Amino acid sequence: MGEIGRVVALGASNLTLGLRSVASASRAAWGPKVEILAALGHGRSYGAQSRLILRTLPGILESGLWPALESMPHLPTRAVITDVGNDILYGFSAERTLAWVEEALGRLRSVADDITVTGLPLVSVRGLGRARYLFLRSILFPGCRLSLAQVLESAEAVNSGLAALAIAQGVRFLRMDPAWYGFDPIHIRRSSRRSAWRAILDVPAGSPDGGSSLREALRLSLMAPERRRILGVERFTRQSGAVLPSGGRVWLF
Repeated sequence: MGEIGRVVALGASNLTLGLRSVASASRAAWGPKVEILAALGHGRSYGAQSRLILRTLPGILESGLWPALESMPHLPTRAVITDVGNDILYGFSAERTLAWVEEALGRLRSVADDITVTGLPLVSVRGLGRARYLFLRSILFPGCRLSLAQVLESAEAVNSGLAALAIAQGVRFLRMDPAWYGFDPIHIRRSSRRSAWRAILDVPAGSPDGGSSLREALRLSLMAPERRRILGVERFTRQSGAVLPSGGRVWLF
């Protein structure tokens, strides 16, 4: 695909932690005027509210991303659907999870010229022992009571469903590289984020580094999404496209 003017990314923790790499990779491939719209957040669900400590986010399908996209002029757009596995650990069935992803994919097809769906990190999850699984579950998803066997069964079904959905919809399906993960089987390790996001965004080989600074990293980490609840109180942050120090604009939902 040629020139891209806009990147739309749906995800959760990996997208949140990798947003700096997303911005850098997008600039590397498509220049300093690229627009990045992301619906993200630690523990984000595609179809349900998700809470992390004191903060609650709406499901991605209920976020302000969609009306924002409808109001914007069309640009050549690359979209990414990633971080689908959270809904498994919230207790939603594989069928429900895949239905939410299919809905998101249908909406993206009206605005995006090129879409990538990423698979689940099955290889690293399969390598979990029961003790390490319980330790990580207690930290990352303290409300989850699913056994490792139940999680693996659902993850296999969701991953197969994502691959089938991508084929049926004629979009790209990317299997996650096991080398991107370490002790934590679901979060891309810091040292692999640059290469992982360039692969996820399908950045052309040989593209230069898009540049990034600590100032930009700090700015991204402090940006608030459009809608969230803190201690039950609705907070609204107007998204007008924050200009990044190294180029590009970002909207968060």
